[in-house]
Amino acid sequence: MALKMFRENMNIYDLVITSVNMPDMDAFKLLELVGLEMGLLVIMLSVHGDTKLVKKGITHGTCDYLFKPARIAELKNIGQHVVRKNKFDFRNHINALNQDNRHEDEDPSI
Repeated sequence: MALKMFRENMNIYDLVITSVNMPDMDAFKLLELVGLEMGLLVIMLSVHGDTKLVKKGITHGTCDYLFKPARIAELKNIGQHVVRKNKFDFRNHINALNQDNRHEDEDPSI
């Protein structure tokens, strides 16, 4: 259900925070689909400090991995991930526009 919601409304989300232990879906599969397919930032939460789970989250594309209960300072840092990604996306958009403008300025008849 969450995946369907993200697909239908992907332009309104900047970030997904999900638990590693989800009843209906493998959290790492969600991470791959949401992170790679939709380009959303994903932060995973877990009650377990298992380093294998942390490594699996990182290799599957999580931008952060927090342990429950998350501290206020950790939650405040989440905004930095969104700002960083938005700056990166903006720069890429500007670079693409500049590249398009360079091609338009070239006159093939000369």
